[in-house]
Amino acid sequence: MKMTIPCGVVIFLCLYKRARFWHTSTSEKMYPTMRRDVFKRAFLGVAVAVSCILIAGGCQSVPKPKGPQPQVVKSFRVYSPSGLERAYAGMATADQSTNLAFKVAGQVVAFDVSEGEYITKGRIVAEINPRDYQLAYDAAKSAYAASKSALERAQRLLERQAVSQSELESAQNNYASALAAYRNAADVLGDTRLRTPISGIVEKKYVDTYQRVSAGQVIVRIVDPKTHTAKFTMPESGIALLENPQTQFSVMFDSYPDIRFGARLKDWVRTSADGTGVPVSLAIEPRVGYEISPGMACTVIVTAPLTSGEVVVPLTAVWTDTKDSSPRLWLIDGGRVRAIRVELGPLYGSDMVVVTRGLSVGMEIVSAGVYKLSDGQRVAIING
Repeated sequence: MKMTIPCGVVIFLCLYKRARFWHTSTSEKMYPTMRRDVFKRAFLGVAVAVSCILIAGGCQSVPKPKGPQPQVVKSFRVYSPSGLERAYAGMATADQSTNLAFKVAGQVVAFDVSEGEYITKGRIVAEINPRDYQLAYDAAKSAYAASKSALERAQRLLERQAVSQSELESAQNNYASALAAYRNAADVLGDTRLRTPISGIVEKKYVDTYQRVSAGQVIVRIVDPKTHTAKFTMPESGIALLENPQTQFSVMFDSYPDIRFGARLKDWVRTSADGTGVPVSLAIEPRVGYEISPGMACTVIVTAPLTSGEVVVPLTAVWTDTKDSSPRLWLIDGGRVRAIRVELGPLYGSDMVVVTRGLSVGMEIVSAGVYKLSDGQRVAIING
């Protein structure tokens, strides 16, 4: 029974008291000619009518539900995606790059390039003081000229039999030695000028003008400003993915967040020198209108095919049985739920997990509200 009956009684008493008050005060002031019993009957009639309506409405009873009500849950239809995606942080690296160094030691007297400047192949990047090497070249050139003259003279004298064959051979050996020294001195003198073997951007200068450098010391780095290579580190647990020919790769750059570039495996090193993982290089498929430069941050997406029978479910659908700590799911069957034991695999994205055993494509499971259920309980599904 609703609580409307006592409320109707209260309203009746209030209206009755109000009627008496208005009857004794207002009616006498505003309507002195009316009789008091007229007002009394009118207000009493209104009060009784209102109270009867409320009491009649309160006499209606509300049917009580029979048995426990279904638990409201959200459901998920199990499916198997085309592949298992894993994401790794990567970076675009130069297709061509070189660290330039002098082959000879000396003092840098010219270094006429700036960091960030684009230079073409063959341009002189830096020079070292050639004085000592010029002197050595001049001496070698003179020795070469003298040995050449001595050889020509010995050949003429041999025709007249004025010298022996051994003297001619000695002149030939002196000439060959002088020629080699002359050519080497010319090469060394040429090495005082450093030229770039590729066209590219001056990424870094490591020395300053008038600084003395040793042979082989890197003084500048040149990189090609356009690239189609990306590198990332694969954990050792993912080596099997690299060996699987069905594994697919794609790359997404922070600069182009809505574009996914196709890629193929270029090379990788099986060993991990520092224990952080396996270095992997990918060849990125070029796309018209999108330029990729070395140093651009990217996300490498590795898509591995799922084994037959593997499916994915939301992480929120998985719960743990307190008896054996095994992962379980609530399977919806005929409006009721029953617990099933499953085996889990790796994560799929950020909010899904792979189920390797215990579930099939098309099954419907509870995805939200799993901790409010019991085996065999009726459920009402609301999705959206």
